[in-house]
Amino acid sequence: MCVGRCSRIVGPCLLVLGMLSVVASILLLFPGGSWQYLVDGHISRRAKIMPGTWGGGHFLLPAGAAGSYPHHCCGMAFLSVVLSKLALLGSAACFFFSGLGLTDGPLCLYNTTESLENFYLFCPSTWGTCLEPVGIVAWHVTFFSLLLLISAAEMLLTFLQIINGCAGCLCGFCERKEAGLSRVPGVR
Repeated sequence: MCVGRCSRIVGPCLLVLGMLSVVASILLLFPGGSWQYLVDGHISRRAKIMPGTWGGGHFLLPAGAAGSYPHHCCGMAFLSVVLSKLALLGSAACFFFSGLGLTDGPLCLYNTTESLENFYLFCPSTWGTCLEPVGIVAWHVTFFSLLLLISAAEMLLTFLQIINGCAGCLCGFCERKEAGLSRVPGVR
């Protein structure tokens, strides 16, 4: 695949994944769609740091935007590589903190005779021990799992964008070849 065509495919995909990451991270703050738990401070600390917003979103969106435009010079491809490296770090951080959020579990009011086990992910029968907010464990698992999947896809696409930008700098761009233009003077 051509370097320019690849960046025009990967860039918009990164933009969409970045926006999905931001939305999933924001929804983690409102279990069951209620803002009451956020105001009262009954949100887990992993959800409060919003890894999808800064890691999978703000670090990723400039790389996606830079990748959306065709690169006709090495300078733009180099900028795309630098932004993609930052996006790779941000999506890796999002992946790490989302994994920690899954292992820590949600913050909830539970029955005093029962508590969430350390391995609550593997025992869905214990999810009902959380009394308030209702359905918090499923909410927590769903959105942190979604953030894990999104950030894994972001890491893969940013890695492809880095390889693509380096290939563009080293090997040249296809747009001139496809248009029938050559770098050799006098040759079309």
